Amino acid sequence: MSELNVVLGAGPTGRALVGRLTNAERPVRVVTRSGRAAVRQGVEVVAADITDRAAISIACEGATTVFGCVGLPGYDRWRELWPPLMEGMLWAAESSRAKFIFMDNLYMYGPVDGPRTEDLPLSKYGTKPAVRAEITRMWQRAHEAGRVEVAAVRASDFYGPGVTLAALGSFSVGRMIEGKSAQVFGDPDQLHSFTYVPDIARALVSVADGGVDVLGQAWHVPNAPDRTVRDILTMFAASLDLTLKIQAAPRWLMTVLGMFDVQVREAKEMLYQWDRPFLVDHSKFASRFWNDPTPFEEGVPATAEWWRNR
Repeated sequence: MSELNVVLGAGPTGRALVGRLTNAERPVRVVTRSGRAAVRQGVEVVAADITDRAAISIACEGATTVFGCVGLPGYDRWRELWPPLMEGMLWAAESSRAKFIFMDNLYMYGPVDGPRTEDLPLSKYGTKPAVRAEITRMWQRAHEAGRVEVAAVRASDFYGPGVTLAALGSFSVGRMIEGKSAQVFGDPDQLHSFTYVPDIARALVSVADGGVDVLGQAWHVPNAPDRTVRDILTMFAASLDLTLKIQAAPRWLMTVLGMFDVQVREAKEMLYQWDRPFLVDHSKFASRFWNDPTPFEEGVPATAEWWRNR
């Protein structure tokens, strides 16, 4: 059976993954709701609603690996939208008898003390962490039942060329480009783990190629050594030849703003990521695959250049 990699979603991680696969001359098909994607010419792009079983089965026909790189544009409908999306992605892989590699985040752990490891219990905290825990149980049950072989690749808050809806995105680096203060959540002087998007793509391929022993598990993408948000934004300012100005949004301010903006109101429950150290342990991945994540000294200038030319 010939190899076919189907990538569901064409956001920053999906596009980076498509680029890595095509650079390696591996067959790729991209699936988006619109049938459009900002990928290189010649890459097959098809339209399908992931929650439509008939449509997604056709879109993924012939796949040997299905990568779930979908995302939602906002926080306000997670409980409604994520479970059907997960079931649709699982069906996409099951119907084509393909492996399913899910591009995941770290919300399912909720607030914890100390570094996050893959063996932490799933959280019942809040709305968004609880929803991510719920869809984690969905893929775990599907794998254990033999419906589909699954692995999850979990990234921390990510940054990189093309990333706008993120802490190191439009509200911080994007505003710096416009000569405004970088807006940040919580305390900018707390250590935080950040993941570079090309490293996510590399990790997704590594796990997909890793063999049966890596399936049924979650894997943390390696990150460069932890820095504070202020440290990283200082690096961005230097790369962009700008003077850094930071405008921090503490809990009380988000409470006030949340009265008028549903996205701010929903983001408030995630402040635990920003008002204390947010650290990720990737030693499990490093012991099985690789441990040379892109340093900030390389990733920040590349990302700054993208913003400069945007």
